[in-house]
Amino acid sequence: MSDYGKKIWFFPDGDLPNPGDGELMGHESLVLLNPNEQDADVSLTIYFTDRDPVVLHAGSIGAERVRCIRTNEPIDGFQIPFGQYAIKVESTVGVIAQIGRMDVTQPNLAFYTTMGFGT
Repeated sequence: MSDYGKKIWFFPDGDLPNPGDGELMGHESLVLLNPNEQDADVSLTIYFTDRDPVVLHAGSIGAERVRCIRTNEPIDGFQIPFGQYAIKVESTVGVIAQIGRMDVTQPNLAFYTTMGFGT
């Protein structure tokens, strides 16, 4: 049996945008794919420019399932504040990790995704 993916991922460029007041809401989403035959238990470490990191339990991802974690919503009871941050994802089994951002703070909204650095 193969263990696909990585157990640790880093995303250094988190920057939670203001949600705006239009129909589309600004947000970031951490998307995790567990292509393996075992469930994955996931924790997140959130890093900031001006305070100590916060470690959060992000729950589980079922075997051969995908999960989207919105960073503009509370995770383990903690709300990531607007502005710059970074994330470390740690999983009990290998996962594939990607982050996407929708920034509506300008007239021409921007949406992009990027893969993290996995170890």
